[in-house]
Amino acid sequence: MYRERFMGIDDREMLRLLAAGVSPRRPWEDLWKLYPAKKDRFRARVLAAPPFDPALREFLRALDGRYALAVVSSSSCSEIEPMLEAGGLRRYFQTVVGGESVKRHKPAPDPYLLAAERLGSHTPLVVEDSEAGLASGRAAGFEVLAVKHPTEVPALVGRRLAGTSQIAP
Repeated sequence: MYRERFMGIDDREMLRLLAAGVSPRRPWEDLWKLYPAKKDRFRARVLAAPPFDPALREFLRALDGRYALAVVSSSSCSEIEPMLEAGGLRRYFQTVVGGESVKRHKPAPDPYLLAAERLGSHTPLVVEDSEAGLASGRAAGFEVLAVKHPTEVPALVGRRLAGTSQIAP
C-alpha cells in the first residue's frame, strides 16, 4: 500500500490522506506531532543498515565522472544525505534536492527543474519509482524512465544509456 499510495509524496500529504481514511477520523496534525519520533527511528535504522543494493555502488562508480547525478526526493535532505553517506554513495551525486528545497513538491515539476538547474543539465534522464515522481519528471519536460524497484536501476539505466547518445554528460 505504501509504495502505491504514498511513495514520492510529501509526508504531510501522506498524513492527511491517512488521517482522512481512518474511522473515526483524526486530525492529521495529531499524526504530525508523532512525526519527529518516526523520523528518528527511521534514521537510526537506515544508518545502521543502509538499504542499498551492492550493485548500485558499482553502477554509480562506473558512471562517476561521465554523468552529473542528483537525488531528487520528497524527503528532507537531513534524511537523505546521512543515508547516502552511510551507504558510501553520497560522493557520486553532485546535488540533493529534498522536500524543503522547493515550495511545490512532486508531482509538480519544481524538484526536477531545480536539480537540472543545479547540474546545468538541459536533457536529464529522470529515473523514478513513484507515480508522483514520474509525473514530476514529465511535467518538467524531461525524459523519464520508470523503475518498479531500486534494484532494477543499474540494468535499466545501463540499457538506456547504451542505446542513446542524447543524454549529455
